[in-house]
Amino acid sequence: MRFRNALTAFGMISLLAITGCSTTATGPESTKVAKVQLFDDAYEPVKDAGFALPAIPIKKVSPEFRRQIVSYNGSERPGTIVVKTRERHLYYVLPGGRAVRYGIGVGKQGFAWSGEAYIAWKQEWPTWHPPKEMADRKPEVAKYVENGMEPGIKNPLGARAMYLFNEKGQDTLFRLHGTPEWSSIGTAASSGCIRLINQDVIDLYNRVRPGKSARVVVIQ
Repeated sequence: MRFRNALTAFGMISLLAITGCSTTATGPESTKVAKVQLFDDAYEPVKDAGFALPAIPIKKVSPEFRRQIVSYNGSERPGTIVVKTRERHLYYVLPGGRAVRYGIGVGKQGFAWSGEAYIAWKQEWPTWHPPKEMADRKPEVAKYVENGMEPGIKNPLGARAMYLFNEKGQDTLFRLHGTPEWSSIGTAASSGCIRLINQDVIDLYNRVRPGKSARVVVIQ
């Protein structure tokens, strides 16, 4: 992802310098959930904007990391996204004490983050610009720092990306995005950002309206 010269108000400047995507703050401590409805049929092949996403072998994904409607007793208003990194779950809060719960992949130890932000903008089939610091660790991605990797089913950002800004309107350099690596869902495998199965990130993307009302709360 492209680095911007933006300082966040969350005191995580040093972490941003090595991950290329992060944010901080506080959020609710717990949510109580109970499975209501699964969406296993949502993981069939998808043709989207000229790209052919393959089916996900969903039986190989633990049921707890498949998209589902759950009961939700948190205090956040509908439209809020709550990310619980230890549980590897992302909740999109619905009216009536419910939420859509998605399985996620999170940052490796040392790249973990927590905080509060909002989705300032979103993009279909984004171009990937790894930060220079990542290129230093992984020389094979250095060629994408300036010109970026074109959108496609192998792009690390997947089919959609949502860009998190802090309350001052500064880019946190953290993203919610898709991934072609469906097997990484439920693990700590990314370089810091929150990743979802491509079929799930498309669903979440369609629910989100960018702006300060699109609040994101991340809890470790």
